[in-house]
Amino acid sequence: MAPHSSSSHVFLLSIALLSMSCFSLSPFILPIGKDPKTLLFYSQVSIGTPRHNMDLVIDLGGPIVWYDCNTHYNSSSYHPISCDSKQCPSGSFCSGCNGPFKPGCSNNTCGANILNPFANAIFTGDTGEDALTIARTKVSGLLTGCTDSEGFTGESRVLQGLPPSAKGIIGLARTQLALPTQISSLFKLSRRFSLCLTSSNKYGLGNLYIGASPRSTVKNVDVSKIMQRTSIIVNPVSTAPISSEGEASYEYFIDVKSIKIGGKALNLKTPLFSIDKKGNGGTKLSTMDPFTKLHSTIYKPLVREFMKQASDKKMKKVQSIAPFEACYDFKSLGRTKTGFDAPTIDLVLGNGVQWTIYGGNSMVLVKKNVACLAVVDGGKNAMTAVVIGAHQLEENLLEFDLVSNKLGFSNSLHLHNAMCSQLRI
Repeated sequence: MAPHSSSSHVFLLSIALLSMSCFSLSPFILPIGKDPKTLLFYSQVSIGTPRHNMDLVIDLGGPIVWYDCNTHYNSSSYHPISCDSKQCPSGSFCSGCNGPFKPGCSNNTCGANILNPFANAIFTGDTGEDALTIARTKVSGLLTGCTDSEGFTGESRVLQGLPPSAKGIIGLARTQLALPTQISSLFKLSRRFSLCLTSSNKYGLGNLYIGASPRSTVKNVDVSKIMQRTSIIVNPVSTAPISSEGEASYEYFIDVKSIKIGGKALNLKTPLFSIDKKGNGGTKLSTMDPFTKLHSTIYKPLVREFMKQASDKKMKKVQSIAPFEACYDFKSLGRTKTGFDAPTIDLVLGNGVQWTIYGGNSMVLVKKNVACLAVVDGGKNAMTAVVIGAHQLEENLLEFDLVSNKLGFSNSLHLHNAMCSQLRI
């Protein structure tokens, strides 16, 4: 059963024909839902001729768009990219196939590395071009990875860890084959995108905006006035499972300098906030990690200080529920417009900018009567010191400017009595 069937949210990848001005092109808007079981985010797209409707998971750090083209998939509009084509990314392998021609089975074809972070493996596929149906219009020229899941000891390997209805991944990383880069190039849109993840489908869907950003909330709050900005920094060492020597990471890193709990700076004498020559350390954003992961050196003092301040707030601690350590009796928690009345967590960025995580993003309800601090221990050997997970990104508007390499963030939209589903272009 599709994870969103119970909430009756069925949607297609759509283009919003909303004019930003008489001189500008319309942005692409992809509705995004949240799977309540895996806590991953997805959008439904139509690919091929005839159309195949598929849920694809949103991966902020994913390098390409890929989907499962097993024996049940065929498309008359599919064209494989040849190995010697200018469209084939440099360094790609060349693939071949002994079976009859179909998507995912062709010779002299530009290979695609199919990455699923949950599979702990790299799968091979073909790079091809197919019709992407957007608002009943077929868009040509989009390059995707196509892999036959049945060729890898069953579907569970390639699609492992994804929602049951999901058939692939939409990558949003800083690469040429990521969806924002391709759409911006094909339609001559601004090289930027915005992401707003809903905390639950029952509150309405979130959206991915390519080529533009929301301008206001339904209550006419000017979005530009609530955004703060920080630099997107480049990790000089790839964090991908497969890469070439000297290749930089294509994921989104930001420069966190320190962390505060309830306004009090943690006494962290560690170099881990900086990225070293081997690519270790630093802070990145992730939609594939449901909750923020911290290197043990940061995690332990953070949880210790949080529990101290939670006690001062009369939050009643209860037994831990894995993977969370600091858990509390739901009835002992106060409420604010931003969720639970818990100690705030401030990420102090360059130039003194602060990203404040309020109770709605710092706490998660794990049982009917228990809420926990939604942060997990990434271990002592974690390559990245801070991975800001999807729960901490929910109901926050994020703007990625790929020209100026700037990240804009709103902090919780609840501060302005708004949610992701209420933003307007």
